[in-house]
Amino acid sequence: MYSLQTLHTFGFPVHAANVQLVTSLQDIQQNWQEIKRQHHYILGEGSNTVFLENFLGSIYKIAIKGISLRETDQDFILKVGAGENWHQLVEWCLSQGIAGFENLALIPGTVGAAPIQNIGAYGVEVEQFITSIEYLCLASGTIKTIAHADCEFAYRDSIFKQALAGQIVIGYVTFRLCKNWVANANYAELRELPKPTAQDIFNKVVQVRQLKLPDPRKVGNAGSFFKNPIIDKALFEYLQQRYPSLPSYPIDSQKVKVPAAWFIDTLGFKGRSVGGVQCHVSQPLVLTNNGMGNGDELLRLARQIKQAVKEHFLIELENEVQLVSNTGLIRV
Repeated sequence: MYSLQTLHTFGFPVHAANVQLVTSLQDIQQNWQEIKRQHHYILGEGSNTVFLENFLGSIYKIAIKGISLRETDQDFILKVGAGENWHQLVEWCLSQGIAGFENLALIPGTVGAAPIQNIGAYGVEVEQFITSIEYLCLASGTIKTIAHADCEFAYRDSIFKQALAGQIVIGYVTFRLCKNWVANANYAELRELPKPTAQDIFNKVVQVRQLKLPDPRKVGNAGSFFKNPIIDKALFEYLQQRYPSLPSYPIDSQKVKVPAAWFIDTLGFKGRSVGGVQCHVSQPLVLTNNGMGNGDELLRLARQIKQAVKEHFLIELENEVQLVSNTGLIRV
């Protein structure tokens, strides 16, 4: 058995039957028939994954590296290995004079995980930069490329979490970043910045994230545990009448995004613990492991929060974090 404690940022002391390092899609391709028959999980840096218990199968940790850059008159085109660290890619781009990713600074995880989750922050989602993704299909053992238009990107969602979940291994992501950069600084704390450069935005995002979110190297966590729910306008108006201070972010004429942290905080969960797992004292959207927690305690606390939000606000929270049981993914 192989320890997974250091392979996921929640840090539960669980194990897997096998862990293999993947440095190319060919590593998987050589054994794809065996892999698809067994319980398996494709892992990046484990920053959005929680192993709740011992995993009865093989973990394939993606370590595909490399950044290639080409230019057109209008754009920078980057092809990046799935195992590259996301934040380090953002830093590298800025060092090369390539702007666009700065709003997504300090988001933990790998480049290969970014499109699966469609990571986003401060008014930007990664899908707006993605042109295509190269992956291995476990059903056929062939390497394929999928275009942006076919990825079914949505808020913290993609085809890789839906129809292709567990069916593919991402090897490379190709991005297009426009040379005619325009600052995106109309969200939250970024509005404080007068005529910001990309580096200014990067610095502010890093500063705010470090203040708001616990460092997983010090306190076990996987970032925001729940998605911010998108609700019908009618439900929002009903809730707003009862709770005038409820924050909101309009999506379109019929949908509104509301902050899950506000609901959790309003219900008094901030600082509440179940065993060694706690709802963070200052950021209620983050659940943490004090070093002695386990998967059962995490599920109990998460389900308490989910049930309370549903009862009081008529909203069904959905976990953003990938929760892995002994044989595969589960939901709260």
